Amino acid sequence: MTGTRALVRLILRRDRVILPIWVLLLAIMPVTQISAIGGLYSTDAELQAFAASMRATPAFFALYGPLLDWHVAALGVWRAGFVPVILGLASLLTVIRHTRAEEESGRRELLGSTVLGRHAPLSAALIVVASANVIAGLIVAGSLAGTYPVAGALAAGLDYALVGIAFAAIGAVAAQLTESASGARVIGLSALGLAFLLRMAGDTTDASWLSWLSPIAWGQKLRPFADEEWWPLALFAAFIAVACYAAYALAARRDVAAGLLPPRPGPAQAAPSLAGPLALAWRLHRGLLLAWCAGFAVFGAVIGSAANAASSALRQNAQITEMLNRLGGGTDPADLFIAVLIGIFGIAVSGYAIQAALRLRTEESLARAEPLLATAVSRVGWAAGHTLFAMLGPAVVLAVTGLAVGLSYGAASGDIAAHLPATLGAALAQLPAVWTFSGLALALFGLLPRLAAAAWAVLALFLLFGQVGALLELPQVLLDLSPFSHLPTLPGGEVSATPLVAMTAIAAALTIAGLYGFRRRDVG
Repeated sequence: MTGTRALVRLILRRDRVILPIWVLLLAIMPVTQISAIGGLYSTDAELQAFAASMRATPAFFALYGPLLDWHVAALGVWRAGFVPVILGLASLLTVIRHTRAEEESGRRELLGSTVLGRHAPLSAALIVVASANVIAGLIVAGSLAGTYPVAGALAAGLDYALVGIAFAAIGAVAAQLTESASGARVIGLSALGLAFLLRMAGDTTDASWLSWLSPIAWGQKLRPFADEEWWPLALFAAFIAVACYAAYALAARRDVAAGLLPPRPGPAQAAPSLAGPLALAWRLHRGLLLAWCAGFAVFGAVIGSAANAASSALRQNAQITEMLNRLGGGTDPADLFIAVLIGIFGIAVSGYAIQAALRLRTEESLARAEPLLATAVSRVGWAAGHTLFAMLGPAVVLAVTGLAVGLSYGAASGDIAAHLPATLGAALAQLPAVWTFSGLALALFGLLPRLAAAAWAVLALFLLFGQVGALLELPQVLLDLSPFSHLPTLPGGEVSATPLVAMTAIAAALTIAGLYGFRRRDVG
């Protein structure tokens, strides 16, 4: 453990911008949701009607979990039920970044040549991430305790903090299994997706026992503001202890930079299909692209199949329709429901776009770009392959999402021919906004490579202003910062070509600026 304190300081120094942003933004989400719901429904009768309609809609159970009470605090925490999942995502990725990614880059071995204990890097990463989650939980509890019951505020804070710490421990285990950071991320993200699907299946089917297999559900079973129960804390304590013990035990049984799962050896000679930078980019991006397509196909099918039930519930409650109109628009309840969820999918795909674009920075920082550029491959030619996936990859993922939603919704309603083109068009209409994030990440890579990760912070800010701002009645100038606020609401809304063309032009300009900057600057 020698050197842990110094590594903690190093991690805090490196993440001094992105760490406070995701902690603060995610921690204030329950307060914003409570404020928004309280502004829309001011009486107990209205809150009870809203809660009853939510309980009658399986799709909302699938997204946010079970709704346990109708009081405004319980409704707000429930409506922010997806935020602990995002905290878990940020936590496991941060742990992997400061453990496995450091080993892959060779920095861990360099630090290990000094006075540094074997377990210091893993301990430092877990300490920082666990502390960040505790701070997020304290912000949640502190912001709610002044107005609402302290027990409920404490349960909500523990929900946030413990889910994040649980997935930080999962990230620590994943970091020991493979030689590559990308492989560890795939394992960690698969575990997160499985936990969400188990929670969703347990809450929406008769197999309720499935939710007990998911750490995401354990936090909800603390029942914030709904007759709190504290015994699920024992599940968190046991799981986190076992996962951390497993991570340390596995770390002690492997060499530095090695993984416990043996890498698959490749052929002695590369196939002709790997000739050229575009083929190399396909080899590097294909796993990520296929994983996103598979995941969004599943989520799209679930949402499409639930659209009919959601439509029936919305037709019976004008207040919910009004709320969704503020978020989306249109007139048909099913279209409103699908439009809002496709908008959420578009924001998520922006994360994939940033991840694909920043693969350029990863290859450069790992010193894999320089040997290629020493050959006849040009800088622009090398970067163009990754740029292609940063632009076309989101289009493929959104197309798969639209097809999955359209097919499942059309099959449930008996009219695939009518619904499939509409949902496919609605999904692809998100592309100009998604491309702005691809362009932003590429521009930062080319012009300000040390700040390339700031693209994630910009996405988080736009998520806050663009998706919650309308409910909170924030100034229009803040709402307009989000590219998604300029998209047409489809299916069911009107389409204007001007904002779509403008955002596409902005994305193109940012991409060109990034490629030009990379062509002019030093590599490394």
